[in-house]
Amino acid sequence: MMGSDVAAVSVPGHLLEPCPEAGALGLRAYGDRMHLDEGRRAAAAGDWLAAGHAFVRAAAEGGTEGAELAVHAAAELVPLAEGGSAEAAALLAGIHLEHSDETALPTALKYARAAAEAGVPAGQRVYGHMLAQGLGVEADRAHAAELFRAAADGGDAYGAFNLAQLVGDPEESMRLLAAAAQGGVVLAGAVLADRLSGLDRDEEALGWYVWAAERGHTGAMHAAACWYRDGFGSAPDPVQAVRWWFTMLAHGEGDGVHDAIALARSGALDERQIREAGRLAGTPASAEALIDTVSSPEPEPPTQRG
Repeated sequence: MMGSDVAAVSVPGHLLEPCPEAGALGLRAYGDRMHLDEGRRAAAAGDWLAAGHAFVRAAAEGGTEGAELAVHAAAELVPLAEGGSAEAAALLAGIHLEHSDETALPTALKYARAAAEAGVPAGQRVYGHMLAQGLGVEADRAHAAELFRAAADGGDAYGAFNLAQLVGDPEESMRLLAAAAQGGVVLAGAVLADRLSGLDRDEEALGWYVWAAERGHTGAMHAAACWYRDGFGSAPDPVQAVRWWFTMLAHGEGDGVHDAIALARSGALDERQIREAGRLAGTPASAEALIDTVSSPEPEPPTQRG
C-alpha cells in the first residue's frame, strides 16, 4: 500500500533536543511566545547559551522574531565558542546554517567542525549535515554517516533520523527512524510509516501515521484519514477519517475538506458520527459546518447555452 510519500532528507535539526510539534495553531503561537519570554529572561541574566536555544525553539515554531533574536544571540555566542565552549560552537553553527545566508557557511562550517571534533552530538550532526549536502565543503556522505552514527550513539534523535537516510540496510534504517521518532522527531514517524507502507505492513504503517498525526504532522493526518476511509490497516472507520480531516483544517490545511464532504454525502456517517469526529478533533464548529453543508442541496451544474 502506498503511503503519503513524506519527503525525507538530511536535516540540520540544530536544537540539542527536538522541539515537539504544537497540537494546533493556537498552541504553536503560545509556544512561540513562551520560548521568546524564556530567551529574553536568559539574555537579561547573561546566559546566552540558554537564550540562544530558546530563541531557536521559538523560530522552530514559525516565529520570525525568534529567528531574528537567534541571529542576535549568535554574536553573543562567539566569545563563548572562541573560549572553548563546544556547546556554544554547535549552537552557533546551527544558527548560522538555519538563519543566515550562504555567506555564513564558512563560519558555520568552522564551528560545526570544532563542536564535532569535541564530541558534541549536536555538532556531529550539524557537521554531518553539511558534509552530506555539500554545504560549504565537498560532499562526503561516508564521513557524514560516521558523524550521524556518533551523534545517534550519543542520544541525538536528529542524528538517528539523518543516519536512517544513508544506511543501506532497510531494517536498520527503520530501527533508526523508530529511535528518532521516540526521541521526538515527528517527521521520522511519518517517514517510517511510508517505509512500512511500501512493505505492505499496513497495520504498523497506520499506527505510525496516527502517531505522527497526533503530534501535528499534517501529511500524516491526511494519510491516516484516507486509510481510515478506505480501510487500509484497519476496518473502514469514517469517524476517524473525518476526525483527521477536521484536525488538518485546524492546522490550516484545507486539502481534506472536499474529501470529508464527499464521505458525508455518501451516507457513510450520520450527524451523530460527524459530531463525534468533531469532538475527537476538538473542532465541534467544523462538525456543524459539515452537517450544514451536506444538509443543503448540491449546487446544480451550470447549463450550456446553444
